[in-house]
Amino acid sequence: MDMQWFGQSCFLLTSAQSTRVLIDPFRRFLGYRMPVVEADLVAVTHDHRDHNQVKAASGDFKLVNGPEPATVKDVSIRGVRTFHDKHQGAKRGSNLVFVIELDGLVVCHCGDLGHLLTQEQAAAIGRVDVLIVPVGGKMTLGGAEAAQTVAQLKPAVAIPMHYRTKATGIVGRLLFEPAAPFVEATGLPAASGVRTLTLDSASLDANRGVVEMAYDSE
Repeated sequence: MDMQWFGQSCFLLTSAQSTRVLIDPFRRFLGYRMPVVEADLVAVTHDHRDHNQVKAASGDFKLVNGPEPATVKDVSIRGVRTFHDKHQGAKRGSNLVFVIELDGLVVCHCGDLGHLLTQEQAAAIGRVDVLIVPVGGKMTLGGAEAAQTVAQLKPAVAIPMHYRTKATGIVGRLLFEPAAPFVEATGLPAASGVRTLTLDSASLDANRGVVEMAYDSE
């Protein structure tokens, strides 16, 4: 599997059989640019404009924006219902955590998860090899809470998203925390500046820890 990050919560996963999964494409957001991306499957965790720009995808793709399981070629996906806040969705609505299986790996994308997972939600998610988790706080989990989620789900690789970067500029200082508090709170080894992360079941152990990816516009 190859993984790329376009900024915010948008990732492209490409399987060994070249099946392309685009998650949470956005309208132009702060300093990030969203290219048109060919996809076989587009997954939207919730209906906010920095996550639901389906027009950014091209090709004959399947749209998944609910929890029902789906399979596209060699990729399977299902959603677990969660919330965008700590108040059962009363402030910011619902959110899906997607569990995606490809190339023998389980990738969990948390969307804009706004609360710690219950035991039932964690059980529904199940095994996780790669966890993609928001860490920017204020509207989602912050660094310490995201680190607790890593400890709960026990992935081999944890990837932060939805945090302050150079691209988010002055406005981003008001909206997001940086990734550093999350990295420190996990206590795990960390790599940064990774533009394309290539993983398979055999290489998980060699990549254990936190991976801060470089976004496409860097």
